[in-house]
Parts: sequence; C-alpha cells; structure tokens
Amino acid sequence: MKKTYVTSMPNHIGAFLKASKCFSALGINITRVSYNKAVDSHTLFLDAEGTEEQLGKADVELEKIGYLPNSESKTSIVLLEFCLEDVPGSVTSVLTLIHDFNFNISYISSQENGTEYQYFKMGLYVEDLDKISEFLKEAEKLCKVRVIDYNRSEKVYDNSIFYNTYVMGLSQAVGLSADVSRELLVHVNLAMQTLDEQGLSPYRTFDSISKFAELLGASKGSAFMPRISTHKITDNTEISLIEPPCGSNTLLIKSNGRVLFVDSGYACYREEMLAVFKKLLPDFEGMKKTVLVTHADVDHCGLLPMFDEVIASPKTALCFKNEFLGKDGYREENPLHKPYIRICKTLTSYEIVPPDKITVLGRDTGSLREPLTQIGFFNFEELHFEVYEGKGGHLPGEIVLIDYTNHIALTGDIYINVHGLTPAQAEYNQYAPILMTSVDTDPKLCAEERRAILQRLGVGQWQIFGAHGFKKDYSVNV
Repeated sequence: MKKTYVTSMPNHIGAFLKASKCFSALGINITRVSYNKAVDSHTLFLDAEGTEEQLGKADVELEKIGYLPNSESKTSIVLLEFCLEDVPGSVTSVLTLIHDFNFNISYISSQENGTEYQYFKMGLYVEDLDKISEFLKEAEKLCKVRVIDYNRSEKVYDNSIFYNTYVMGLSQAVGLSADVSRELLVHVNLAMQTLDEQGLSPYRTFDSISKFAELLGASKGSAFMPRISTHKITDNTEISLIEPPCGSNTLLIKSNGRVLFVDSGYACYREEMLAVFKKLLPDFEGMKKTVLVTHADVDHCGLLPMFDEVIASPKTALCFKNEFLGKDGYREENPLHKPYIRICKTLTSYEIVPPDKITVLGRDTGSLREPLTQIGFFNFEELHFEVYEGKGGHLPGEIVLIDYTNHIALTGDIYINVHGLTPAQAEYNQYAPILMTSVDTDPKLCAEERRAILQRLGVGQWQIFGAHGFKKDYSVNV
C-alpha cells in the first residue's frame, strides 16, 4: 500500500538522511519526494510504499524523532506592514518590540519610495497566536501597522510554513475538516511540484485557486442565490432551469407528472440545492430521483450519489467505474492536470457515485471519426431525443440531446450561452479553468462540435439549454 507523509523536518544538514534511514530500515520504498526550501524550509513530502504493518511502524518512528507535525500546533506566520518615518533608526523600536515578544522574523523587505515614509513588510513566525493581538496594540503606539492578507499577497513571503498557512486559508474559505485539509495539503504540494518541474511561477496559479475557494465559500447558505426560470415546452411539459453562482446548471424536466434531472452541480451545495428542489417539487422526498449527466466533470456530478438512478453515456459510465475502483478520471489521466482536479474535488467535497446506480445510455462506438456521432435515442414522456456523443473536444463521453419535434437541445458544456451568464457565473468562470485545467480538452475540436450541433438543428425556433448560462433562443431559417 502507498501513503503520503507530510513531515516537518529541522532545517539542518542530514535531516532527510535521518528520515531515509528510518524507511530503509523498515524495508519501505520511497516513491516520491518534494522539498523546496525557497517555498517552505521545514515541510517535506514523502510518498512511501510498503505493507500496512511497515507503514504503521514508520508512523511510530517518525513521531519519535519529531518529524510528524502536531495537528494541534498554533504555529503560524503573520504578515505585517509597518509604516515608518524615513529617518535613521526608525525600525529599531519595532525590532525591539518584536524581540520583547519573542517573535522570529521569517521575511523582511523595505525600500525607499521618495516620500517621508518607508513601508517595512515583515513575516513574523508566531507560536502563540493569542499574543499577536497584544503585539499589534503595542506596535500601533509606534507607527501605523497593517496586517497583510496572505492569500492576496503577490509573492510568497513566508518561507517556513507556506503549505500549512495556505491550506488553512483554503479550508476556512469552504469549511473543510482537519482530515480533509490534510488531504488538500498533499494535492497543493503536488501542484507546486508540477509547476516547479515545468519552470513556471506558482503565484498566479495559487492566487487563482484562493479566489476560486473564496467564491465557493461566499455562495454558501443564505448567500446561495441561483437564477431560476421556467420554460414551457408543451401543455404538459416544462423545464425549470437552475443556475447556481458556481458550478453547472441543473435542469428539472417535468412532463406528464414525471421529473427528470439533468446534471447536478457541486457537492458542496448539497443542502442549498436540496432546499431548491423541495421548493420546486413538493413531493421531492417521496419520488424516485433520476438524473441524466451530460459528462463526467466535477461541477456536473457532485450530487449524483443522492439520486436513485444516474443515466450516462458508455464512456462517462466507465469513468465513474474507474473512479469507484480508485483509478483516475478522464481529466486526472493527464499528470499535469491531476493535482488541480484533486484540489477541486477536495474543495467541493466530491463523492464518487456507486456503479450500481448507473444506467448506460446508447452504444459505445469506440473511437469517433466525426465531431458528433449518434449513439442512440432517449425518450422521456412527451420528449423524444436523438442522442449524440461528441468526439471529446470538451471531455470524452460528452453527449448532446436533440428533440426535433419540440425543438429543444440539451448541449452540456459543448455549447453554452456565454452572453447569458449572471455576473456571479462570469466571475466564477474566470477562475474555474485553473482548477479544471482548461474549459475544453481540445478547444479546436470543441469548436467543430459546436458548429456540428447548430448544423443538425432543423428549420424553426429552437430553445438551447447549455450547462452554464441562460437558455439560448436560436432561429433556423429555410
């Protein structure tokens, strides 16, 4: 079995050697190591492979030598900016105060700016957070002091416990438990290592991840305000379109008294979406709940475990099965994308759908030659769809459903109404691609698929329901 160790090592010669000897003595193989002193001078990540008994002994030995951090530790980095008069010795009083409080400085930076003041930025290594409030009161007697928001800083100021501080901010934004936060810590390190090996700066990427988490958290509870609209299809059929601020739309198709859901949004909005469902469907609790999923992206599949039946294309069903078996999903199969998808799944509380709930729709056509290939038909009361599978421009297994009688098309993420996004959706779409690695797997191919959809629509007035944004009214003339 494999296990990831997040170790806190002393910053001196031979620290890694000591850990390596511990694993070697127990017959454990180290499969991955990640350490970057410029980022974090204490934290070292180790992926180890051995038996359950061997790894259990390693836990004990690493704890004995103090390499496994205490989860109850209050140690943190506090980033402050001191506005000091630009005269000799002005910083001395601040440094004296820092010394009196027994704080260590992990970062310091200042430069004259042509004014009467200099701004000193300092990172203080604080082992007792209760003392920082008292320190600030005393510091403000000497000069103006500003606390810098770590996740908003343009640079990584803290070079001693970056990972814990960064992950703590993400976890607080979306309300993650300590156990889940540790899992997130490992994925953040993998993302950092991937960027480092590509020679890319992590600052913009990590800032975007922070903003993504903040948007998720800002839409929780009473702040969850999706745009909801109802669209008449026939006398006995209507579609309710639910557009949350973050994640995919969900369709409620009501026909002849039956209900079909299409896509489900993020898992972190389970309670909020349940409240919406119960408001729109008074008998929600007692009804059989069936959902059709357009493709296997995280933002479409978060609530699938709460449904009784999940209808999916053969390739999407295979993706779900692989996830259930502990294998990678389609986007995770690319090692460059894997860390970001894992971060997204963790932040949004993603859960895997059990295979016994899945009903496969259509036939598996293997490798596709055309942008869109018909794989079967799907009937739901008054609606009669032709089902097309895309070639994988957005994601393998993606499907489009077209009802030529009622002139409606369900197009998933292949075709969305980009001009029909709410302001909240538009802001979310700025940062989501960072964690989804890109909007489309192959943008050029996805553009071909979009054109193919429009070419397949017959003459008349069409209602196109994409997975993001408002419904698109589209006219096809003779």
